[in-house]
Amino acid sequence: MSILDAHREALSLIAQRSRTRSLITRTGHDFASNDYLGLANAPELRGAVADALERGVAVGAGGSRLLRGNDPEHEALEAEAASFFHTEAALYVSTGFAANSAIFSALPAGRDLIVYDALIHASAHEGMRLGRATAIAARHNDVDSFADAIRDWRTAGGRGRAWIAVESLYSMDGDMAPLNALAALAEREEAFLIVDEAHATGVFGPDGRGLAADFDGRENVVTLRTCGKALGCEGALVCCPRILAETLINKARGFIYSTAPSPLSAAAVRASLRLLRDQPERRTRLRDLIAFAGTRLPTTGSQIVPVIIGEDARTMEVAAQLQARGFDVRGIRPPTVPTGTSRLRVSLTLNVGETTITALADAINELII
Repeated sequence: MSILDAHREALSLIAQRSRTRSLITRTGHDFASNDYLGLANAPELRGAVADALERGVAVGAGGSRLLRGNDPEHEALEAEAASFFHTEAALYVSTGFAANSAIFSALPAGRDLIVYDALIHASAHEGMRLGRATAIAARHNDVDSFADAIRDWRTAGGRGRAWIAVESLYSMDGDMAPLNALAALAEREEAFLIVDEAHATGVFGPDGRGLAADFDGRENVVTLRTCGKALGCEGALVCCPRILAETLINKARGFIYSTAPSPLSAAAVRASLRLLRDQPERRTRLRDLIAFAGTRLPTTGSQIVPVIIGEDARTMEVAAQLQARGFDVRGIRPPTVPTGTSRLRVSLTLNVGETTITALADAINELII
């Protein structure tokens, strides 16, 4: 017997269900990343990092932001981000996962209710698990389901504050939340609205400010803008009223006890925000690609195109065949998506063009028909 046998057995069971995960080096045409605007390797961001190094900006923060890790680059980014997104405050956090964990664990109180969309990201679930508020799932994109959950909670004696939690653009389905109706519900219920804009930031809204841009600045709205997707960098910005940012600084354990993000990353994100404002043609080109892809693949109206196959093993087999043909497409299986909905997640970015999209669509149609 080995002390590792339990882990071997657990991995064997995962393999039997065709759900083994492994690291694959990126190769081939990019249909897997979230680098929607092609900024991850943009010369402007390289230049911003080089300029920061020349100015003496450190590579590492050296500690948490509450110790000595709070760099002027972090504060400059937060000031620019708050202005860009029209919010009172912005807090720069190491990752989107860490940001969601902080939001859901530290902001709702123990007497409160979180009503979250059934397809919300795993990081939100982690935050809710760490927090003390009651959490209830609402049917995906069903505003009535959110309203019913709040009503039933109050009828049963709930006396705290309700928090409505959604993604503006869902990362695996590519569909968009009914934000206007949800914002109206939040107003009626005197509830908070948390909107994860991870996949909409940079792509939609004025200057790429996302699908929730119209609601930024309201005292009951918290938005999360990740920096590692369309912005091409890393980290995340929690945009919210200043009092909520201060609450996170004082109560979010993941923020308090984590080493701060690299100051170089903060400098790169600042440059990326300027590119969103100064190069709107990137969003135009991406919208054109989305429209073009919609004539050849199942359309969602966004840059995320799910091709549902259903069965886990078959999904991974098709993904491997596409990769062998030079298309970097990944298969997505439960628990990331509901059982029976394993899929290819086709991500449209400015790293490919119409000819490559056509070739991919032809290959998919050949393999799954």
